[in-house]
Amino acid sequence: MTFHLGLTGSIGMGKSTTAKMFADLGCDVWDADAAVHRLYAQGGGAVAPIRAAFPTAVMDGVVSRDVLKGIISRQPDALKKIEQIVHPLVGQDRANWRKSSDADILVFDIPLLFETGGDAAVDATVVVSVPADLQEQRVLQRATMTRDQFLLIRSKQMPDADKRTRADYVVITDTIDHARQQVQDIVAEIRAKIKNA
Repeated sequence: MTFHLGLTGSIGMGKSTTAKMFADLGCDVWDADAAVHRLYAQGGGAVAPIRAAFPTAVMDGVVSRDVLKGIISRQPDALKKIEQIVHPLVGQDRANWRKSSDADILVFDIPLLFETGGDAAVDATVVVSVPADLQEQRVLQRATMTRDQFLLIRSKQMPDADKRTRADYVVITDTIDHARQQVQDIVAEIRAKIKNA
């Protein structure tokens, strides 16, 4: 039996660090963001259809996320078009990965897991969470975005409290050790379920 676990959490909550903890315990992790990067890279499956829809968004055979952001801000229907191109390709990437993995626990790291209905395709869900002030502090420490940009991104995501209510497991990432202990407990519980299935 293979157990499918959805991993999600808003920006700055520590999702990537938590995903690595699952990997360190022998789980296979599929990363939705990494899949999009592969699709946008040279030779990636999204390059030709994006070029056909938005010719200026492809430079040197690579999809430019910055150009796409600009297009989305100017054209209200652009995001829907991009999603229609990218979502099926991401789904195919995920399906191919699932077939190639032989781990007992497959972790699907999907930022918008609940927003896109992806939680329906997994056996259980994990949400990573910290208090809002710590979340903001972490994001602004990266120095890659302004507070206004952060607040805009957060406003487009499902509120953390709603995600925690819907999740089967919540990992509080206030410290590395605390997060690691919770991940170990989750993996132990799932492996016990698999053993007794």
